[in-house]
Amino acid sequence: MIEYVVPGNIDDRVVARAVKLLNNGGLLALPTDTSWALTCSLGSRAGIKQLKSLSGERDERHFTLLCADISQFGELCSMDNTRFRLIKRLSPGPYTFILKTLPGTEKSLDIRRREVGIRIPNHPIPLTLIKTLASPLYSITAKRGMAESGGDGAESRLIIPEEDLFEADWELESIGGLDMIISGDETQTRIFSTILDITEDEVRVIRQGAGKWPV
Repeated sequence: MIEYVVPGNIDDRVVARAVKLLNNGGLLALPTDTSWALTCSLGSRAGIKQLKSLSGERDERHFTLLCADISQFGELCSMDNTRFRLIKRLSPGPYTFILKTLPGTEKSLDIRRREVGIRIPNHPIPLTLIKTLASPLYSITAKRGMAESGGDGAESRLIIPEEDLFEADWELESIGGLDMIISGDETQTRIFSTILDITEDEVRVIRQGAGKWPV
C-alpha cells in the first residue's frame, strides 16, 4: 500500500497509521536523502525479526539506525566529544557512522557485533516518523531481488550494484512483506551514503558515497 504525502506538510493521519504499524512489528519503505530504505521500529523485536527475514542479510553491517538527532543514539553508542562534533558537523546528511556499542546494546538490538551504523537522514519523511515514534528506525537499503532470493547469503556485500536500487515507489510493491510505502511522489536517486568508521582514532572510509570526504 502506497501512501502519498507532501514532504513539507505530511498528513498526520498517515503518520499515525505508520507509527501504529511500526509499534505492531510492521515494515515500512521510506525515501531518504539517498536511496529507498526498508525500516522497522528499533523498539519492536518482531519488526527487527521481520526485517532480517525479508532482507536475507546475515552481515549486520548492512543494517543502520536512522535517528532524528544525536541524542537518540547516545544511550546505544560510545561517543566522545571529537566524534560528537564530527557527527554534528555532517548531520543531517548522506553519511553513515560506524560507532562502538555500549554494554547491553547488542542484546537490545539482537546483534552479535560490537559496532553499529547510525545516520541522521536529511529528509522530512523519515525524520517526522522517527520523531513521532520517539525511537530510531532499524533500516536496510531496499534492493531488487531480496524477497525472491532471500538475500546474498553468507557472502553479502556492502557495495550494492547501482542497478539493483529502486527509483520509483511503485517498484517497491514487488517486495513481499512490506506493510506500507510512504512516498513523496518523487523519483528516488540511486545513490549511497558515505560510510565512515569512527570506532578508532583515525576515520576510515568504508564506502565513498554521496557525502564528501574528506571535508
